[in-house]
Amino acid sequence: MPTPNSGDDATPYASLTPERILSAVESVGIDCDGGLLALNSFENRVWQIGVHGAAPVIAKFYRARRWSDEAILEEHRFTRELAEDEIPVVAPLARAGCSLHHWHDLRFALFPRRGGRAPEFDDVEVLTWIGRFLGRIHVVGARARFAHRPTLDAASFGRAPIDTILAGGVVPPELVLPWHTIAEQALAAVEDCYRRAGDVGDLRLHGDCHAGNLLWTPDGPHFVDFDDARNGPAVQDLWMLLSGDEHSMVRQLDHVVEGYQTFRDFDPAQLHLVEALRTLRLLHFAAWLTRRWSDPAFPPAFPWFADGRYWQDHILALREQVAAMSESPLPRLFA
Repeated sequence: MPTPNSGDDATPYASLTPERILSAVESVGIDCDGGLLALNSFENRVWQIGVHGAAPVIAKFYRARRWSDEAILEEHRFTRELAEDEIPVVAPLARAGCSLHHWHDLRFALFPRRGGRAPEFDDVEVLTWIGRFLGRIHVVGARARFAHRPTLDAASFGRAPIDTILAGGVVPPELVLPWHTIAEQALAAVEDCYRRAGDVGDLRLHGDCHAGNLLWTPDGPHFVDFDDARNGPAVQDLWMLLSGDEHSMVRQLDHVVEGYQTFRDFDPAQLHLVEALRTLRLLHFAAWLTRRWSDPAFPPAFPWFADGRYWQDHILALREQVAAMSESPLPRLFA
């Protein structure tokens, strides 16, 4: 089993007992009824909290040292800015004019509970609606840049993850050289994709825009969990919603872009970045597990990470990505 040096406390949430969760939430004036329901989250810890005489609230307890207070507050301001433009996102609740709360060693925020189901990605109307939604988000996102949050680029999502993985000692010794070789080739191919795309510009993004963070209701979609919000190219918030075979993804993207362009132009040169961004996500995910492996929540949830076969498959996936990045997406997607 890998035992990397994560650089974080091995048990960052050891003090987060039910009693302390309720005491922290009550410290900002919430009258808790004692009901606690843990929600799925690994990076932070998220709980549904029962409230006397009112709807439950969602409490997110932030991992120490992952984000600065300034970076968290930037995320909160961004989601409030979206909400003020009547864009359906789940923004944090303010208590006494503040959305980020401190209680002893804990930092947390409160959110209203919002339900929903997974979107039907086979429905053309749903796809174009999602595209319009993303276009509206990006109109707001383009008004400014994050000052305290990073930019999604080859350095932060490629070079830094490679260095983290090598330093973590998680790759089996016999696979270190082949993995490092293909990872460097993949990073060079990513940089070539960025050069082909040219200056497509950056804006404030959701950043982790996959189907699990998009909930559908009878009134339409809303996004949750802006915790990974950062600066980056607009296409980052589009490609992660695509699924299925190549034909399905091309059809989905066509309808999403159609809706998107109702509110904001989409530069097709950004399609040069799709496979590059997919490659960076592969590297970033492996580095995330490397950094977090000492957290006791991770080994039971990701047992395959301790298996050498994972790294064999990772090498194969990176080789496939190098091949994919060598092809231009434009004729295929705009034929």
